[in-house]
Amino acid sequence: MRLKKQIVVFLLLCSSSILAQNKQLLYDFMAVPQALMLNPGARANYQWYSGVPMLSGISAAAGTSGISVNDIFANDGVDITTKVRDRAIFGMDFRDEISETIQVEFLNVGFRSKNRPDDFYSFGMYLEEDMITYWPQDLAILGFEGNANYIGNSFNLDHLKVRGEVVNVFHFGLNRKLNNTLRVGVRGKLYSGIFDISSTNNSGYFVTNPGQNNLLANTLDADMTVRTSGIDGLVEGDQGVSQTFIKRALFGGDLGLGLDVGFTYRLNNKTLVTGSILDIGFIRHTTDVKNYTLKGSATNEGISIILPEALADPNKDFWQDLVDEIEELIPFEDNRNSYINFRPTKLNASIRHNFGKPLTSEEDCECTSDGGGLKGRLPEYTNSVGGQLYMINRPRGPQAALTAFYMHKFGNFLALKTTYTVDKFSFSNIGLGMSMQAGPVELYAMADNLLGYRNVFASKYASFQFGLNIISWGRK
Repeated sequence: MRLKKQIVVFLLLCSSSILAQNKQLLYDFMAVPQALMLNPGARANYQWYSGVPMLSGISAAAGTSGISVNDIFANDGVDITTKVRDRAIFGMDFRDEISETIQVEFLNVGFRSKNRPDDFYSFGMYLEEDMITYWPQDLAILGFEGNANYIGNSFNLDHLKVRGEVVNVFHFGLNRKLNNTLRVGVRGKLYSGIFDISSTNNSGYFVTNPGQNNLLANTLDADMTVRTSGIDGLVEGDQGVSQTFIKRALFGGDLGLGLDVGFTYRLNNKTLVTGSILDIGFIRHTTDVKNYTLKGSATNEGISIILPEALADPNKDFWQDLVDEIEELIPFEDNRNSYINFRPTKLNASIRHNFGKPLTSEEDCECTSDGGGLKGRLPEYTNSVGGQLYMINRPRGPQAALTAFYMHKFGNFLALKTTYTVDKFSFSNIGLGMSMQAGPVELYAMADNLLGYRNVFASKYASFQFGLNIISWGRK
């Protein structure tokens, strides 16, 4: 029992330290060039920009939809075993999500075409880690309490769903103003996978019923698969971990293709509608592939010893016979078959209304079809308000978030954005983002769920983003 408790506590520690992310603070915050990564069809008013390598775009978030660290380890006078049982084992279900996304930019550059000033190009490279697991409710109950008190209850093997990957992404984007009301964008991506693990299509059950020839009969019906790529080479390879990691990040790993598309549509001079779909793509895994399968069905009632026949062979290993019989009915096998994983596709959509004092003159507004480049940009206002929808495709279906936001600009040197977001992690997520520009240098910093910082260990969600860019707006 003590070992079972330690395993469950370990799972809780892992779940409370992993991450999940929705970049609602950055989306359509066009004072920051990295907003183009969330919508390749966003308004690009820059003449050119360049991110500072390793400092231009770093983002991470931490969250769980289940319990917090404080729920288990708070000094509240309740025995930790009781808290684990009540708040985790029976307080969480298989829909509770634990997910992680971390991004680090190595290169991000954008520039306006000289021949076609309505076109803006961008390219770069970033490293992304994405991981998600769902709380294995039935398996956690079975591991913590055993099956003695659950005769006739089926434990669902479908509750085991996990997926994780580390991938390096090379990208090139085109942003084009088609007319005075519509701007579109597309970004091509080449994925270089470093490692991958997934187990998302499991099915089956384990159940204990009264037996016919013995007290109890255990039935296992399983169709389970764990697919991995790149892990063996990192753990057991002849080259060092760092050398193998870098080699795979630079086209020496699993390769794939992806696409981002987006648009900005102007309803009038003050109201904009935007949308984007990101990471429509796949990766084909062929590097150090190792897959594990458990497939079959078996029922056993324990070891059957029939006397006096059993005395004829006193050296017979009845336990090994039982194990061999079960393994024949439900073989545990491994293979090295390549496989394809589709990327976690994301959708963004927003509506935004600008108001207040204009920061640019009417001469700069998009009022003529021949005013290319920066002269064709929308007028900027001191205030903006709107709403945003975010969705991401996950193994148990789409995960969504709704955001209301307000933005205020202090001239051309400081912009602030505040958000209120509702999702499965929190109903009181208030975020704040800042972009500050001094000459060509732009610094941005953003943080989510600010109310949670009053007690970080009791918070179920926190995130941050920051970066440093060099920007030329091309203003006269």
